[in-house]
Amino acid sequence: MSDDSFFREVDQEMRQDRAKALWDRYGPAAIALAVAVVLATAAWVAWDYWTQSQANQSGDDYSQALTLAREGRTEEAKAAFEQLEADGYGAYPVLARMRAATLLAEEGDHAGAIAAFDEVSSDGSVPQSIRDMAALRAALLLVDHGSYEDVSARVEALVAETNALRHSAREALGLSAWKHGRMEDASALFGQILDDEGAPRNMRQRAELMSELIRGSGSSS
Repeated sequence: MSDDSFFREVDQEMRQDRAKALWDRYGPAAIALAVAVVLATAAWVAWDYWTQSQANQSGDDYSQALTLAREGRTEEAKAAFEQLEADGYGAYPVLARMRAATLLAEEGDHAGAIAAFDEVSSDGSVPQSIRDMAALRAALLLVDHGSYEDVSARVEALVAETNALRHSAREALGLSAWKHGRMEDASALFGQILDDEGAPRNMRQRAELMSELIRGSGSSS
């Protein structure tokens, strides 16, 4: 055997010994880590499947409840929404609460509907955008079934320039002011809608109509 062959064999044996020593030291940990990764991946896949299944089921249930409401099967729709509130997934429980409140309003139970919307708007677990919408819905009912102060208490915070619901909030507050003889307040609120280029066209048209009505009455100054 040449010196080169001898040294190669020695080097190979040393490499094998080092590899074996490394495996003996770190092999079990490597296997445990690999198993943990596999288990974590399997758990994530299972969770994703479960959440998707739950969301799909809640979506189907919500759609069915809406169909019942459209068909005039109010009591069945109420029961379906109540079930979604209890065991729905994701955003569907709060959407069910909002739609159930709408059903109350459609039945003429304005006090019950306002209370239901107020409950959503004061629920800290609900996303702020939905809470704002619930406050606006309550205010719109209160235009015909409450005082100016009632409406203001719910939408005053929504009339800020940065709020996406400011146009509807100003309109609700303006209509309430007009109905209760607060013509200067009403004129100012409808003027804000007219001056806001971001306001929807149909809302600007209504604001212009109300502004003309107030000016025509001679009560804006």
